[in-house]
Amino acid sequence: MLGVIIALVTTFLSVTPAHAAPDPAVGLQQAQEKLAELKQVNPAARAVCYNAHLQDIGWQGARCNGEIAGTTGQSRRLEAIVIVVSTDVGGVCYNSHLQDIGWQGTRCNGEISGTTGQSRRLEAIAIGASIGSICYNSHLQDIGWQGTRCNGQVSGTTGQSRRLEAIAIVV
Repeated sequence: MLGVIIALVTTFLSVTPAHAAPDPAVGLQQAQEKLAELKQVNPAARAVCYNAHLQDIGWQGARCNGEIAGTTGQSRRLEAIVIVVSTDVGGVCYNSHLQDIGWQGTRCNGEISGTTGQSRRLEAIAIGASIGSICYNSHLQDIGWQGTRCNGQVSGTTGQSRRLEAIAIVV
């Protein structure tokens, strides 16, 4: 019996992503660390980093400057997101439309938008930067990539019960 338990635990650990993190603060920390790395390489570059909390995965790990956060072809919902930008972008604010909640209210500069531990899908998002433009493209359930939206335009849908599955953001 002990051998079966050890095998089950070993199997669980081998299929649980090492980057998955239940702590909400980890999502922000990962995005801030990735942004700092980018700025060390090119201090003059405008940059945006973001971290998505995914169904059955948790915090995926930071993505930056157009990299895809989330998944396509796996039917996984985005549940939360944090976004940080370099100082030359000023600040960033974003508002997410959530399953059974609606528009959550504006979050800024690394605050968590969405929920963790509640199994709620993000359905839409609007993002704005205080200096310059910020653009984003969302991958939606049964639609695919929606097309680029910028500077506070809504990406995703409301009233259709469609999940956001992935997002890419650029400044």
